[in-house]
Amino acid sequence: MSASKSSSASSGYESVESEYLDKRKLQKGAAGWILLASLGVSYVISGDYAGWNFGLAAGGFGGMLIATLLMATMYTCMVLSIAELSSSLPTAGGGYSFARRAFGPLGGYITGTAILLEYAIAPAAIAIFIGGYVNTLIGIDGPLVYAAFYTLSSAFICGVRGKP
Repeated sequence: MSASKSSSASSGYESVESEYLDKRKLQKGAAGWILLASLGVSYVISGDYAGWNFGLAAGGFGGMLIATLLMATMYTCMVLSIAELSSSLPTAGGGYSFARRAFGPLGGYITGTAILLEYAIAPAAIAIFIGGYVNTLIGIDGPLVYAAFYTLSSAFICGVRGKP
């Protein structure tokens, strides 16, 4: 692979052949509607249970209303920003690619590490809440239940599933 250096103010990048980029472009069908719906439902259920129950107890209805309005504003800004970035920098790298381009290799590394931590912690939170639901429904609880649901959640989040 031939490469030539080009540099910007914060970092250097290599120009590579199209074969290299073809291996790293967005794959069609990588995330189907069943995967996205199951992840969304898992996040919403665990978020509602953890956030709303504890938030209402601590802040009351008024506090939760203010928090909801602030989060709705921040979420709208985030969605619009990601839409703008993904149209100007179409890549499969997501937040890592955006941060690397804007803040250089160190910024990209920090963002990539934070995303990996999210992918490790989110299934753990989902597994704990699902374990609580399983305990309430059928009385089985403990590390084996958490491990089973963590593995299942991780498989869905990381996209590890059988191909037909």
